Amino acid sequence: MIITKSEPFTPEEILQLRAEFDVYIKTVIDIEKKVCSAGMNRHFEGEQILLQQGSKQSNIWGGGIDLDTKEIDFNSFINIRPRDNNTKNEIQSEEIKQKFKKLTEYFFKATL
Repeated sequence: MIITKSEPFTPEEILQLRAEFDVYIKTVIDIEKKVCSAGMNRHFEGEQILLQQGSKQSNIWGGGIDLDTKEIDFNSFINIRPRDNNTKNEIQSEEIKQKFKKLTEYFFKATL
């Protein structure tokens, strides 16, 4: 189940988001609009939702959170964008990485 919102996920929603991978939840975040799409099988699914809602490609980044270890990662194929100075799966800009991390902590504060 994919849920897209601009407010923190509730414990009930987090249970629903776990349906795809159990302890790991894939996330796609618009770091400017502060909107998170989570729970997809592939990051591009969340990317498409955010693009349809008016997000700019350059503001959309993918990663995820491991609910057991509380570890946030910054890896997704949607992050490979040479035109945005990101040539790898991992978010390369420390500034963008920190925004993504803070927003992930905000959206998943019910579990952290």
